Amino acid sequence: MPDTGIFLVIQQKNPKGDGMTQTAQMAAFALSGDYERLSAGHVQKLKLHLLDSLASFVWSRHQELPKNVARALAFLNGNGNANATTLPLDHLAQLYTTYIRYPDFMDNFLAKEATCHPSDNIGLLLAASQGRSVSGKQFLMAMAVSYAIQCRLTQQLPVMINGHDHTALLAFSATAGGGRLMGLDEVMLGNALGIAGNNLNPFVTSRASYTTQWKGLASSLVNASCMNILSVALTGITGPDQLFEIPEKGYNAISGLTLDYDWKKEDFSLLDRCILKTYNAEVHTQVTLEIICKLASEHALDPDQVSEIDITIFLTAFHIVGGGEYGDRTAVYSKEQADHSLPYLAAVALLDKEVYPPQLTPDRINSDDVQALLKKVKVHTRFPLHRPTKLAGILDPYTEAYPEWTKCKVEMSLTNGTKLQCEAADFEGFFTRPLSAAAVQGKFEKLNHAYLNKMDIAAIFSMVNNLEDFYVDDLLQVVLRDGK
Repeated sequence: MPDTGIFLVIQQKNPKGDGMTQTAQMAAFALSGDYERLSAGHVQKLKLHLLDSLASFVWSRHQELPKNVARALAFLNGNGNANATTLPLDHLAQLYTTYIRYPDFMDNFLAKEATCHPSDNIGLLLAASQGRSVSGKQFLMAMAVSYAIQCRLTQQLPVMINGHDHTALLAFSATAGGGRLMGLDEVMLGNALGIAGNNLNPFVTSRASYTTQWKGLASSLVNASCMNILSVALTGITGPDQLFEIPEKGYNAISGLTLDYDWKKEDFSLLDRCILKTYNAEVHTQVTLEIICKLASEHALDPDQVSEIDITIFLTAFHIVGGGEYGDRTAVYSKEQADHSLPYLAAVALLDKEVYPPQLTPDRINSDDVQALLKKVKVHTRFPLHRPTKLAGILDPYTEAYPEWTKCKVEMSLTNGTKLQCEAADFEGFFTRPLSAAAVQGKFEKLNHAYLNKMDIAAIFSMVNNLEDFYVDDLLQVVLRDGK
């Protein structure tokens, strides 16, 4: 029986006996095995993704919107203080998730019909670890569990095709990893997973044009709720144990999808397909931005001499960032719309030769040069048919290749009649060309050299690289330091 220090834990027997529902299987997977179950390669992968997430975490603490979230949580806390040592765990999970998610510079996993950000789990896991003497090994194992569950669900249960946001699946993965850290047993965790799946079903509307600030905050509220649910489940409160299996009123029936996965065979293999970003932009734009920066460098392009930028992309990218189902992406006046607008991103990449937070400020977004250039960008798929989706996926070679590849072709027409062309199928950071440790460290330094001194940055690098030898509190102590 776990020692919560707060809750009277009531042991509940599983009324289904040996019958393993989906939530029961997920709970069993989440709590099975220990750190030694992970391969050395997966451990290094997790550390790299943690460091990448901490780069966003540190940067966000100094930005106005995350500060506003902290102020709101301080108001709810009743004492005007959003200090990490005073917030309740659900608010802490919300704040830490905001820090990681807000810049939209975090990791991704791509499935055929949906995508997700596995690093959305990390904010809750950090909150669950704080003040609890959680070791680095325990944290990495919980992180592996959360990553594996969210990525597998994204493959097996692509809720985005029916209009639900991918953070609906975060409800399961964050609950699973957090439950492992907080000492829930299988029955308790099964209950928590049932409650989370029953109650947390956000819509994909927050990602549609015109995209608002909530796009970068949706996952934080899911994680706050997951932490609340874990606390409730620790008391022995039960949830729908047949969440997916109940006919007519179950998750499968309501969603029109079917989750019937054998979690005993889960092997963490999808961690190998997780992606990191080189550019501070939506994941499906990365290949295009790499091409544009390459053309600009190789040909010393003067943007004033560019008369048209023609981009051929796969269907998922067209829908999300190119003007398809998610709406018009040519009206761009704010960060959240800009980092999900391929026309804007292509224009600013050509002008500035990079896409980092300075390219997403209001002044840069509304500059005359980038606003004029984005109007010269055309985005389309290789094959003009977009529906039915499955048929388009067969007839369009770019779409058919996704998500194994992210094919893109960029053709630039210059005012002197010259035409430049470049095509690519992946990008630096994609699972076929993963970012190196040095590249992730460079990203961290570039984002945070103004906020942390060199000694603290070096300490974070060392702690993450040797996380097995530290407690999570040791790492948080440095990450949460104020100023240089």
